[in-house]
Amino acid sequence: MDDIVNLLLNHFQLFLLVMVRTSGIFVFSPFFSSQNVPNTAKIGLTLAISLFITLMLKNTVNYDLLPLTIVIFKELLVGIIIGFISYAFFSAFYVLGQIIDMHIGLGMANVIDPQNRIQIPLMGNFYYILAFLLFLCINGHHKIILALKESYDFIPINSFKYNESIMNLVIDILIKSFEIGTKLSLPIVVVILLSDIILGILSKTIPQLNMFVVGLPFKILLGLMILLVGMPIFFNTMDGILELIINYVYRFIKT
Repeated sequence: MDDIVNLLLNHFQLFLLVMVRTSGIFVFSPFFSSQNVPNTAKIGLTLAISLFITLMLKNTVNYDLLPLTIVIFKELLVGIIIGFISYAFFSAFYVLGQIIDMHIGLGMANVIDPQNRIQIPLMGNFYYILAFLLFLCINGHHKIILALKESYDFIPINSFKYNESIMNLVIDILIKSFEIGTKLSLPIVVVILLSDIILGILSKTIPQLNMFVVGLPFKILLGLMILLVGMPIFFNTMDGILELIINYVYRFIKT
């Protein structure tokens, strides 16, 4: 305990800067930024992680007030970008859910996301929670913490510089997340389109059949059946998506 107190007294600025970078991840990262996690637990976890990283670094930093403010902003930006990368890929499941809901007839059924306190698609919430649980099962949150620790090997304190390559990386991440959500929804979109064609043919051959009454529940039932059948494919795809998150985080810190 005395060693920890001496460390904080002798390396207070280092501990502060490490804590700022760690706090930046907690702003966007799917697991650490969840509103369901008590703020006390977030603060305690931030302090614990920052303390361990400070013990490993033990660099000597000494800035005046104005330079220290600039360095704090740069460290916060590093943490925010790392957290944003993981959040951007998880938002692909919202895109997936929105496309599915529009085609199977659940476009008006939104739910409240307790993490971000916004309305989100019904199927998007389902896929997000499922992906979130898989993320925890493979210890993805541990990999993000490890990436945070290793970020100091590539981005030492006060060495971050925003340049065009980082901007291109962020744009590439947004494009990739939208592409993932669109590709995952294609099987359901194609099947629902074929069902619309079949229902259109039936409405012409059997005029007595009310397609507005039959079509909506049929499309919902068909969509849910496809979701059930395609669940193993989703699990296999999740490994690649979660690996993408870690790869892009390391691409950023190495950039």
